[in-house]
Amino acid sequence: MSTPGTRGRPSGLVIGSLVAISFGTVFVLVNSGGLAAPWPLVVRVTGLLVAALLLVGLFRVARRETPAPEREAAGFMDRRYWLVVALEAVALFGGLSVINNVLDRPEVAVAWVAVVVGVHFFGLAAVWRMPRYHWLGAVMTALGIAGFLVHAFGGSAATVALVAGVGCGAALFATVALALRDATTPRPAA
Repeated sequence: MSTPGTRGRPSGLVIGSLVAISFGTVFVLVNSGGLAAPWPLVVRVTGLLVAALLLVGLFRVARRETPAPEREAAGFMDRRYWLVVALEAVALFGGLSVINNVLDRPEVAVAWVAVVVGVHFFGLAAVWRMPRYHWLGAVMTALGIAGFLVHAFGGSAATVALVAGVGCGAALFATVALALRDATTPRPAA
């Protein structure tokens, strides 16, 4: 049950945020290495700092807020969730195989990852009834497409990684920040 005057902590906020912070950090750390010095260090330290601040905020919300009443949303045990994840894995690894082995374009691999992960959030939004995931999916998909366009117009692999990779990390971080804000924002009186 939620605390009077607050929205309460949504079911799955802690686990979902931990996953998003983890993957956001990986996106930032892995995809900033191709930048000219000192930018890899600056981007990585900033990413780690943002992740740490989000973790502190998450633990504060988890400790302070009571869980909101359960909705009929499906969790990790739902077959639809596993179908979304299976389709994501097939698209991800199948596409990466074509990109790396057939097309010999490893510089756009991160753009493909961004598109596939972005699209998978549309499925998760439906399964878990989380409208915010539609926005996250749209942003990540757009960042992946932007990465492909950067490459098509002659951009470097580092620029593709910055747009599609670091950009997706930032989108995941922003989604967690918004979820934490919503969990602590008082509701208007009914």
